[in-house]
Amino acid sequence: MAFVLRRLGFYIAAFFIAATINFILPRLMPGNPIDIMFAQATTTIPPEARAALIETFGFATGPLHEQYFAYLKSVFTGDLGYSIRYYPQTVNERLGWALPWTLLLAGTATVLAFALGSLIGVFAAWKRGGGFDALVTPASLALQAIPPLVIAILALFTFGLVLRWLPTGYAYNPSLDPGFNLTFIGSVFFHALMPVFSLMIVFIGGYLVTMRNNMIGQLGEDHVIMGLAKGLSERRVKFNYAARNALLPSVTSLGLTLGAILGGSLVTEVVFNYPGLGQMLYIGIVTRDYPLIQGQLLIMTLAILTANLIVDLAYVLLDPRLRRA
Repeated sequence: MAFVLRRLGFYIAAFFIAATINFILPRLMPGNPIDIMFAQATTTIPPEARAALIETFGFATGPLHEQYFAYLKSVFTGDLGYSIRYYPQTVNERLGWALPWTLLLAGTATVLAFALGSLIGVFAAWKRGGGFDALVTPASLALQAIPPLVIAILALFTFGLVLRWLPTGYAYNPSLDPGFNLTFIGSVFFHALMPVFSLMIVFIGGYLVTMRNNMIGQLGEDHVIMGLAKGLSERRVKFNYAARNALLPSVTSLGLTLGAILGGSLVTEVVFNYPGLGQMLYIGIVTRDYPLIQGQLLIMTLAILTANLIVDLAYVLLDPRLRRA
């Protein structure tokens, strides 16, 4: 309990620091969202109407410290205001609509990449120096060096434009009405194949290399050698003795990645016009939608801090030595 309380205190302090940075960053961007809104509409409004709009959207116009305390109040009350780009929808409504799409897209890709990358890394390390290791390890290193934008565009061009096997964008067929039926679910699955595949390719190389290197380090440990000397099965030594301990750094990486995906996989979502949190963040930046940007960054902050806390607790469960420390 003392360990948990110490970590909670640390993450609460980290949240306040991140929330303060979240408050400052949008205000460093040039331009005013109200002025940009009407500049795009090629029209002007009287000063009194402009002031009424500023009040409607909740933009504080007083000193910076008053704006900051008003912002903190909105954070802890959960009232993030109205979205400028999607008015009259609130930020909560807009982000709540985008969140499931990001969880489906990036969450599926991350879990698949972690499972496949870790499993392949175990086999590559167990037979290190063999043909399988010589094939998959350089391939994974090459994948890590390719920017996500390149992978997404190559997948879009190859499978969407040249072969025409998969749709090139959006989360489902726009002609369908959303609902829990096989037609709609099938359309969602079909549209998610290419972006999920692209993200999985981006993530899998890191998990594979990390697991392989950690596994190789474990194979020389006394408990692994003792397990083999006792005549235990190769499968039991491989997974129960070596892979379990080698998994710890990969769990850290998985936790951080799962936290980061709530920020949205911006590049992939923009390329495939996928309506997730990354796409919302991009639209918010382009339109200077301060409330939307701040709401999205808050989700990212909370998700990453929560993921770190879960990783800390998972370490205690996975490594008995930490329980006695």
